[in-house]
Amino acid sequence: MRNARELLLAYTANIADPEVTSSLFAEGGVLELPYLESIGLPTRTVGPEAIREFMTGLFQVVPGFGFDTVDILIETEDQVFGEWSVERTTTTGRPFSQTYAGRLVAENGKIKLLRESLDLVRAARAMLPNGVADIPA
Repeated sequence: MRNARELLLAYTANIADPEVTSSLFAEGGVLELPYLESIGLPTRTVGPEAIREFMTGLFQVVPGFGFDTVDILIETEDQVFGEWSVERTTTTGRPFSQTYAGRLVAENGKIKLLRESLDLVRAARAMLPNGVADIPA
């Protein structure tokens, strides 16, 4: 059975494969991305199937999405906090350079909760057609 550290490392290593990544989540497992609220996307997705569908759509904007580094800063058997980063080019042709921070809670070898944060302004500049101007007021 995987602990929190192993689940986070599996999540970050397989992020480009929504099928594999979503299978790491428990039936009621939650992926929370609170920063997406400002651009009108769901901030909370529950269950492996919904997470798979959500991730499939999200990664169409950044081809070859994958994390380059993972640093685990705090860990217990069932919780881990760390940072992971990515350097890619989006479909807009702009660079996407981002460091995420997140907390993962494990239960029975699956992800019960993964809450991530990032710099929304940097993401908007890279991913939205008009950059920061596309973020709703």
